[in-house]
Amino acid sequence: MRANRCVRVCARLILLVIVTATALLAPPPQGLFAADAPLADAAMPAIGRTWPVGLRPRVLRGWEPPATPYGPGHRGVDLGAPASTPVRAVAAGRVSFAGRVAGKGVVSVDLTGTGDPPLRTTYEPVTATVEKGEEVEPGEVIGTVDASGSHCTAAPCVHWGLRRGEVYLNPLSLLPPWLLHRGPSRLLPLA
Repeated sequence: MRANRCVRVCARLILLVIVTATALLAPPPQGLFAADAPLADAAMPAIGRTWPVGLRPRVLRGWEPPATPYGPGHRGVDLGAPASTPVRAVAAGRVSFAGRVAGKGVVSVDLTGTGDPPLRTTYEPVTATVEKGEEVEPGEVIGTVDASGSHCTAAPCVHWGLRRGEVYLNPLSLLPPWLLHRGPSRLLPLA
């Protein structure tokens, strides 16, 4: 009787180790970001060192590439962030624009060492605390989320975009896997 109990306990422990290892090694589920958009582009360098806002902001709307250059889509991601939240540069670069476009505050940063033309990140609506030409480091505050100008209707947000020249890319591709994961694994009881 005691041997049977030991076998059951050992089997449960082995199963627990297998389930935990699988959960830790699995990529984050696609549904966390956008319905059909990939989390990362294999050709994109994961040079990001921080999220633009918060530690792990809620992605309110994911990247939805347009079928044609002027077609419908979402050329970035919307990250939940209340007004006055600090906005940070995700990677090192030089501020290429800090000002207003169509009534919205915008900051653009050309990322260092990403080719010609360089990758460019954009953040809006943002009240800039940097000026054109300034060098920024990963995690450096470049502005704060504006109280107005957001195109998000459900909750306040900051729109984070990425381009190379005129081609829009998925900004989540800049983040390494350890930044994309949503949180710690949870162990559930077996019985």
